[in-house]
Amino acid sequence: MPSSTGATPAIYVDRLIEILAGGASRPCLKYRDHEIGADAFLASIHRYARVLDVLPLGRGDLVAIFAPNHPDALALRYAANLLGVGATFLSDAGTAQTRAELIATLAPRLVVVFAETAGLLPAAMTAQVAGVGITPPGGFDLKAMAAEMPSEAVPCRARPDDLAVVVSSGGSTGVPKGSWRGFGAYSAMVMAPSPADRRQLVNGPLAYLSQVLVDMTLLGGGSVVLRDRYEAMDTLITIEKERITDLFLVEPQLFDLMDHPRSTSTDLSSLRTLTHIGASAPPTLRRRARERFGPKIVHTYGASEEGLVSMLTASQAEVADEAQRCSAGRVLPGVELRFRRSDGSLAERGEIGSIELRSPGMAAGYRHRPDLEALAFKDGWYRSGDLGRLDEAGYLHILGRAVDVEFVEGRPVGPTLIEDTLCRLPTVRSASVVVDADARRRVALLLPWPGTPIDEAACRDAVAARLGETVAATLVLVASDKTPLTPQGKPDREAIRLLGRAAFDARQGVHE
Repeated sequence: MPSSTGATPAIYVDRLIEILAGGASRPCLKYRDHEIGADAFLASIHRYARVLDVLPLGRGDLVAIFAPNHPDALALRYAANLLGVGATFLSDAGTAQTRAELIATLAPRLVVVFAETAGLLPAAMTAQVAGVGITPPGGFDLKAMAAEMPSEAVPCRARPDDLAVVVSSGGSTGVPKGSWRGFGAYSAMVMAPSPADRRQLVNGPLAYLSQVLVDMTLLGGGSVVLRDRYEAMDTLITIEKERITDLFLVEPQLFDLMDHPRSTSTDLSSLRTLTHIGASAPPTLRRRARERFGPKIVHTYGASEEGLVSMLTASQAEVADEAQRCSAGRVLPGVELRFRRSDGSLAERGEIGSIELRSPGMAAGYRHRPDLEALAFKDGWYRSGDLGRLDEAGYLHILGRAVDVEFVEGRPVGPTLIEDTLCRLPTVRSASVVVDADARRRVALLLPWPGTPIDEAACRDAVAARLGETVAATLVLVASDKTPLTPQGKPDREAIRLLGRAAFDARQGVHE
């Protein structure tokens, strides 16, 4: 639809093509030590667009991609969007059944796999199947077809209201939800200012926030270094070798990186921002991250449905008070927040409530899930399910999922508060707390420092002293050498819940 000025809103992929066309042979991507120039990348986009056009695919269709962090995966998504066709990077939903259900829900016209991801394809498929560099059963090789196509420019056919992208949720509680955006909303999300000298390391799955970071970087004229996956040593080496300026990690990865022995001896001087999002962030661990990496830590709050909502920049953290340094920062321009009390009425400023928001980059809903959409999207607002409050200085404070926060003697107690209490102890390196509502327990998965066993009595005493005996009595403590993680890198809540139940049952057996 036209903007308030009467001009047609900018379409991100149209702008991206323009930037790549002006980039000549300037490297815009690096993959496995191979640099790819803007001109070569642009040619691959146009070739893939011509293949998709003859299949044929058109406006309203969806291309679903089981994508590794590969330049062809990006080129294919941009090619689809150039034609006004929607695209989604499919998440690894964990089991063949959940992947099949995800694909059935999204109903794509074409499903694409790579050699690295071919094993994720469900056995029975109704959609057309294609490969990139491979020929899957019953399908064809898109890359081979694209090699025969001319690389002349394909005009952008996308319109602001056309389906552009579907972004997967983590799927930690079942089949991932796919939140969708038209080109107008997605363009508003990714066309934020980004410096031309930005060098973004992307080592998280493209199915989540990584694709947004790639788009923002390339739209600003910067370059992206693609790595297959997160691994602490590889990340440190890559930052030093490639002179990375920007890095995004979910919090378990941030905490893993800051505790790695090489983190103090690696040259990280090129790094300008180390942004974290996605899981609980105990203040104690956030302080340790700032001490380790200096004034480079940026904390953001958001979700696949919301985009980014708020940000605590490194400069804000330097001048903020202690409570504000533990917040989710200030609400970003264009984002509106309101808070709803448990009785359904709207809360006053400073009062705790369930967070609702709206913004130009917010998703329009869940693709083909009207039941879930009706619960989360109402009257133009997205209901996040998180509890929070906005202080007088405009800092957003997140208490946790509303279903996980209990008011004990009038005080809200959520997993992050318990995690912070445990992380203050000298034996606890990190903690992940998950509520097991069915059993009325809280499971605390604890990672000890090397060579230092967890002192369970001290853990319970600390929680009782700070949060009360009632909270301490609900704890099931599980010591482990690693945290189970989702494909996103977040703590796997269901896996932790099951570990807690097994630990509780084993201890009950001992007592009997």
